[in-house]
Amino acid sequence: MLLKNKVVVVTGAASPRGIGFATAQRCAEEGARVALLDLNQAAATAAAEAISGSHRGYACDVRDGELCRQVVQQILQDFGQIDVLVNNAGVSQSKRLMDSTVEDYDLVMDSSLRGTYNMSRAVVPHFRERKSGSIACMGSIAAQRGGGVLGGPHYAAAKGGVQSLAKAMARELAPDGIRVNAVAPGLVDTELLVGKIDDAGKARVAEGTPMGRLATPTCIANVFIFLASDLSRYVTGSVIDVNGGLHIH
Repeated sequence: MLLKNKVVVVTGAASPRGIGFATAQRCAEEGARVALLDLNQAAATAAAEAISGSHRGYACDVRDGELCRQVVQQILQDFGQIDVLVNNAGVSQSKRLMDSTVEDYDLVMDSSLRGTYNMSRAVVPHFRERKSGSIACMGSIAAQRGGGVLGGPHYAAAKGGVQSLAKAMARELAPDGIRVNAVAPGLVDTELLVGKIDDAGKARVAEGTPMGRLATPTCIANVFIFLASDLSRYVTGSVIDVNGGLHIH
């Protein structure tokens, strides 16, 4: 088991068909105890209970820095330690520049970029005490190519910020034994696509992808497992593309 005796925190983890839940589930399969965070306590608890083992759900709006600190302290009380943080929480919007509003911009930027900043700041003091820790952040192909299949410009900017933040934190925190990386998925077949792209649209994306298909949440979760485990102990400051060859650079 790659994560035996480790405690992993995954944000945005309550949706049964989402990347966050798939990551939490895979972490549990690899022997970790998992803290699943989401906006709604009932949904977070239900997600934790859906994974067999001693896992827990917590309500947390990652846009609120003080709330992030409080939740991390509660997790430390409940589990005794934190070894890995997966910054998965975020909001995707496909609105074009002139169709979006300042409120749209704030929601997308704050949930992804500010949330990653807040949660990272909440766990780093604990990681520094232990001289160990891994932070893995959710980027996007949208940041790699100036817009993805669905993400609008504010979404691409948010994910570009997350990837730059991950690199900067990696450089700063490496002397403390803390690794920071990001994952940049292409189009992933989750419930977030409902109402945004139909089956014909998915087929067109798949046809334009060298591997000929969309990613599943588990495709992305498996890369988070790698970054959480000791297999990646000399990997930091990296952005790992997981897009089936849709964007090769």
